[in-house]
Amino acid sequence: MKAFVDKETCIGCGTCPAICPEIFEMEDDGKAVASDAEIANDLKESAQDAAESCPVDAIMVR
Repeated sequence: MKAFVDKETCIGCGTCPAICPEIFEMEDDGKAVASDAEIANDLKESAQDAAESCPVDAIMVR
């Protein structure tokens, strides 16, 4: 399972790294980015919570 952030849709609100900093971070352009690594089992729920909390639905976890 991996997370993906649509940079075109992201508004840079910072919710995803606040919820799951192990997977998401903010880049210099003010937009979020997801780690390229597989999501560890103990982080799957947190990553999904971050995706569901995105106000513009810019995150996909699959």
